[in-house]
Amino acid sequence: MADQLIRATAADDGIRAVGVITTRLIEEARQRHQMSYVATAALGRTMSAGLLLASSMKQAQARVNIRVKGDGPLQGVLVDAGLDGTVRGYVTNPTVELPPNAQGKLDVGGAVGHTGYLYVVRDIGYGYPYSSTVELVSGEIGEDVTHYLVTSEQTPSALALGVFVGAQGVTAAGGLLIQVLPKAARDQALVDLLESRLSHLKGFTPLLQAGKTLPEIFEDLLGDLGLNIFPQRQMVRFQCRCSFERVLGALKLLGQAELQDMIEKDDGAEATCDFCGEVYQATSLQLEQLIDDLSTEAEA
Repeated sequence: MADQLIRATAADDGIRAVGVITTRLIEEARQRHQMSYVATAALGRTMSAGLLLASSMKQAQARVNIRVKGDGPLQGVLVDAGLDGTVRGYVTNPTVELPPNAQGKLDVGGAVGHTGYLYVVRDIGYGYPYSSTVELVSGEIGEDVTHYLVTSEQTPSALALGVFVGAQGVTAAGGLLIQVLPKAARDQALVDLLESRLSHLKGFTPLLQAGKTLPEIFEDLLGDLGLNIFPQRQMVRFQCRCSFERVLGALKLLGQAELQDMIEKDDGAEATCDFCGEVYQATSLQLEQLIDDLSTEAEA
């Protein structure tokens, strides 16, 4: 099934639901960063969460940044996702591997750490970005993002995230976000019913592995509550915004002396994008051109 995101409502628009499949884009991230199993699961869950959070924004250029900083050996996770369906990200220590946890699953919480912070920045496309920080609940990503939604955005939310990765790479990944909006939050019976159904949800990737589609998952959870699945299916993909021009711009900020030192010692410069692993090479001639540009700007 292609990587995609779909939206739905239920209970007379009192419930908002978003589902995303991210199998291929997370496999691309795994290959780009040469990540371990547990690092792939941690980054994959966060990438799916980023796309789900960005899906509620309005401006086409709006983006969400999620940074997870815990006391575990993974050290940190950073994801950048947009309303346009693009996402990128990386982990600080991609080769960390841990034994399975007590449930026999990848120990994402142990890799991330149980003590630390989750930082969310929403760039709505104009004005100052909105930022919020909450303490980690478990380091398992899903519980931590849910805690952010409830405490910072004050929206009752349920979030299911999953990444299944094995010897063949990532074979199933995605997430589901269900939120009870203010008009329905006053209906305690509805809230209790929804919580009961979600508590019986046995993870997200098992549903994909069983052949369930996103509409079928929505139907099982919300089909008797006036479910309305929007016809548009948005394709989602791994995409980085780095470029050689941006690298040259960053090198230019180093100043003439540092650029000249690179020419003399290294005969050029090399830069690697943290988000996608792309390696950029700048020759001595290109660095000399940057020095000339800086000299011209200084004389102007």
